[in-house]
Amino acid sequence: MAAARASGLVVPRPVTFVTGNAKKLEEVRAILGNSIPFQSLKLDLPELQGEPEDISKEKARLASVEVNGPVLVEDTCLCFNALKGLPGPYVKWFLQKLGHEGLNNMLMAYEDKSAYALCAFSFALGPNAEPITFLGRTPGKIVPPRGPNDFGWDPIFQPDGYEQTYAEMPKEEKNKISHRSKALDLLVISTLTLLLQTLKKKLLTFSWGSTEKGKRVGFPFLI
Repeated sequence: MAAARASGLVVPRPVTFVTGNAKKLEEVRAILGNSIPFQSLKLDLPELQGEPEDISKEKARLASVEVNGPVLVEDTCLCFNALKGLPGPYVKWFLQKLGHEGLNNMLMAYEDKSAYALCAFSFALGPNAEPITFLGRTPGKIVPPRGPNDFGWDPIFQPDGYEQTYAEMPKEEKNKISHRSKALDLLVISTLTLLLQTLKKKLLTFSWGSTEKGKRVGFPFLI
């Protein structure tokens, strides 16, 4: 049972992770495990423009209306420092038009090959709730494509401190340091913190009862 808080309540409704990407779904399941149970659903949300956090939040608002319940959406970026953050949230379009070699060649004229992968997860409890966003960032550099090319731009991104690209890394290793895992870690911590705060408040009420021998005893209970 997934738990989230709104106005001091723990809401026992499954979270819908909005995605049609099987590889992304597989990776999110591997990272989250059983910490936050969820179901997945593909929705045709509009392609928005703007800052990553704003895009993610707006997608969460739109998805929560369609689902009429709690949703989780993700937006990922690949940001080249030499290009002031481009292609950023538009990397999917760049990849479709240019391919991996083309993305790498965008930095051909620049000495600075540094980049960072950014992930924005936004959670909305429902249509009228303000989404909460969790950001994960992993620094690295852009390299000629290496490794399997079946998951986005993984073949051209080499995280700092590693000699392998995302695509070359074992899944378990990538999931320890990726931008996606960092954002999801924050989501899990936030969810557990809110749940514990809610339970703590509910345990403050103390009720008194009587035993058969007439002695009065107290016990805490949830309200």
